[in-house]
Amino acid sequence: MNRLLDIRSYFYKVGFAFRALKIRNYKLFFSGQIVSLLGTWIQNIALGWLVYRLTGSSLWLGVVGFAGQIPALFISPFAGVFADRLNRRKVLLIAQSVSMLLAFIMATLVFTDNIKVWHIVVIASINGMVMAFDTPFRHAFLIEMVGGKDLLQNAIALNSTLINSARFIGPMIGGFLIAWVGEGLCFLINGISFFSVIGALLAMRLNSANLNRSHSSIFAELREGFNYSFSLKPIRYLLILVVTTSFFGLPFQVFLPVFAKEILGGDSQMLGFLTGAVGAGALTGAFYLASRSSIKGLPRFIQWTAILFGLGLMGFSLSSNTFLSLALLFVAGFGMIAHFASTNTLLQTIVDDEKRGRVMSFYGMSFLGFTPLGSLMLGSITDVIGVPITILISGSFCLLAAFLYSRRVGIVKQSLNMSA
Repeated sequence: MNRLLDIRSYFYKVGFAFRALKIRNYKLFFSGQIVSLLGTWIQNIALGWLVYRLTGSSLWLGVVGFAGQIPALFISPFAGVFADRLNRRKVLLIAQSVSMLLAFIMATLVFTDNIKVWHIVVIASINGMVMAFDTPFRHAFLIEMVGGKDLLQNAIALNSTLINSARFIGPMIGGFLIAWVGEGLCFLINGISFFSVIGALLAMRLNSANLNRSHSSIFAELREGFNYSFSLKPIRYLLILVVTTSFFGLPFQVFLPVFAKEILGGDSQMLGFLTGAVGAGALTGAFYLASRSSIKGLPRFIQWTAILFGLGLMGFSLSSNTFLSLALLFVAGFGMIAHFASTNTLLQTIVDDEKRGRVMSFYGMSFLGFTPLGSLMLGSITDVIGVPITILISGSFCLLAAFLYSRRVGIVKQSLNMSA
């Protein structure tokens, strides 16, 4: 009898972790993203390897990372204004369609052996512009899919679980495909994978959240969103921590090809294992968040996961052992996604509905817009001090930011109590 109760309890916990899937629109989105995100991570691993194969330069890895994400720094705030004005599903359909077209163009260039590094930079820049619009719309669209804040935390965590399942599986598949047939097939697979999420968006039945709202000028609403986000201390502290972690911490992923080839003596499959280790840790962190029944304790949880991310990076930078490197990347991945997904949840809980798109655009800008600046800066100094020392310094700055945030946790807690 006790064994039967334990089995029932286990399945109840698993079902509880996936409770947002009872909502039809979110189930469609989740199903479509399963395929699309897998294709995205297969392409990501191919992109990094292709750049390093063509140039043999860690600086070019930083340049491509910069080109793919810097548009968010300038476009995301304006995209947030439109995310509070326009039909979010229609904009997401356009964004996904353009990204699909870019993937097919990359596949064609690689298959015809016409690919040049400047092609990659241009296509990465265009895709970065698309993502700068896609991100705030996608974050703000989440509450429309689930129909309210009750399932919002679970939906955000499940979305992170999905992303990091793909991050775990996709690079390993991509690494195998690169070694077997080259990078071209990876881009082709990604292009085809977009049909799943486009189909899911078309199949949804919902009402736009932005109907019948009056609006002032774009710049006035942008200023209003900025003042709202940075005058409220809890939102400001959360965003500052994300900015700092993004600038110094997230660029480490751009330099994984260097660790795979130069430090650990591997090939594209080694790169797949390293990226997969980050994904495995991130998946674990996301699933842990999905199983939580309350947002209570998240402000302090953000502090500890930010510390964990910094320590994981510092340890990884000093490792020349494959198994230890994989373990440390698992720790870094856990800390990274648990930190960002928890911050996403808190912001979406605190924010006023009519300013949701703008606040989430600043959140998206924090990790999409500032990460390329970090990639460019870190890439420029790696040739002087080396990649391992660069990542060690980056991890130490992430650790410092986490300790500074810990002095403001009480204020973030108070805002959470007020919004309850």
